[in-house]
Amino acid sequence: MVTRALTAIRLGLCAVALLLAALDHGRAQSQTDPLEIFDAHLHYNQEPTPLYSLDQVLEIFRRNNVTGILATSRPNKGTHQLMETRAPDLWVVPFIRPYRTRPDIQTWFNDPTIFDLVKSEYERGGYRGVGEFHIYGKSAASEWVRKIVDFAVERNLYLHAHCDEEALLILFSHNPKAKIIWAHTGFTTPPARVAQLLATYPDLWGELSYRSGITDRDGKLTEEWRSLFARHSDRFLIGSDTWINERWFAYDGLMKGYRAWLAQLPRDQAVRIANGNARRLFGKVVN
Repeated sequence: MVTRALTAIRLGLCAVALLLAALDHGRAQSQTDPLEIFDAHLHYNQEPTPLYSLDQVLEIFRRNNVTGILATSRPNKGTHQLMETRAPDLWVVPFIRPYRTRPDIQTWFNDPTIFDLVKSEYERGGYRGVGEFHIYGKSAASEWVRKIVDFAVERNLYLHAHCDEEALLILFSHNPKAKIIWAHTGFTTPPARVAQLLATYPDLWGELSYRSGITDRDGKLTEEWRSLFARHSDRFLIGSDTWINERWFAYDGLMKGYRAWLAQLPRDQAVRIANGNARRLFGKVVN
């Protein structure tokens, strides 16, 4: 009887040891597995034709473990094509871009035909936002910008705004219920001010493409940005901004750069910024 009891205890201890080893392996693996990335600033522009075929674009995403994209293209044909791929390993979140050609960047905010474009594109279905659009200073105060902001709020759409702080504040003044993803997070706006804006506007998110100063010359996160992420890791997204061919050439390096500083954050913060916030904002079901 004693021998049987000792044997049972030994077997039980072995089972516990195996379970703990499995858990340790899982924890270690979770720290080394490459993060899934949601590219929250992706253009598949079509002027006159894209540099890469859709198959080439999908391969770029796969080798970088990019499993979701915020698609916004000039004209919107590029976004239509990404939506129609139905790639099983790619989640496409389409936004309406208020541009037909590049010159529209300079005039869209005073052009009533752009509002018609936004409305007609929305009728295609599936869109989750409007942008990326460029707007600076008091240009954001135009009647047509206000109409687009109200249009987005009424339909629960996000706005992806490439703007300075003055324009950002005007966009919120048009409608305090606006939900804004701030492309490049202001470029020159310092982290302390970004923190103030995030605290003031709960429906503001920062998107970090082209955002310099996050790391120092040695590639280490600055203390200001580390502190900002510690407080607001639920408010940031990352993106490639493939607005020109050179950004497609550099895509692997861009994702490698993001991974380098994300690896310096606690795992939960890194996951939120890499893909978790996009899943939460746009409703992706996590199995």
